[in-house]
Amino acid sequence: MKSTASVTAQTTIPDNLSAIAAIIRQDWKKIYFGAVPYLMAMEELTDIKQAYFEDSAASIVRYFLSNAKAWRGEVAKEVKDKLNQLLKTA
Repeated sequence: MKSTASVTAQTTIPDNLSAIAAIIRQDWKKIYFGAVPYLMAMEELTDIKQAYFEDSAASIVRYFLSNAKAWRGEVAKEVKDKLNQLLKTA
């Protein structure tokens, strides 16, 4: 049987980057300082194919993932899997 956090994460992670950023903020209590600017940018985006000023949403997500290695747990795994899945469509 899966844990409640895993089931909740699987059923609620949308494709919308700002909604994903809200899930991250809710779950990751002490956000690594290197991930903060990319998380802030993700809060302004809805789609992986958008641009944020001169950067593509895909590059922002990649930089976020590279700075989010300290974020662990079931929700973190599900969110990172979803972000990697979105990157494949970019």
